Amino acid sequence: MRVTTDLWVAALVRRVFSSGGFAAVVKRGATEAGAAFVLTRGRLGEVCLFAPASQTSYDSAKPDERFFNPVGEGDDAEALEKRIEREQRFDPDIWVVEIETGSIPLEDLISIRR
Repeated sequence: MRVTTDLWVAALVRRVFSSGGFAAVVKRGATEAGAAFVLTRGRLGEVCLFAPASQTSYDSAKPDERFFNPVGEGDDAEALEKRIEREQRFDPDIWVVEIETGSIPLEDLISIRR
């Protein structure tokens, strides 16, 4: 059984804060099944947006794990904000979590598929 999105987001925020980073829920979506997007900000201004991976990316050995694909990166935060707005128009139930990682690498916080 997969955990609800609000529980997964709460756990992510807690892990980021416990590693000395910062996290904020920018947009709260559907409690049980909203798709989660993760926006990362580096200390030098670089940003990266991670979207939920397609269903074909999931591993049958880990059916409960959420995977993410990078969909935009660089230092153009405005372009990524527009991308999030387009996603919200398509699916108003999405979650957007913005994080600035601390001592834990991003790959230890979310599962990334490239």
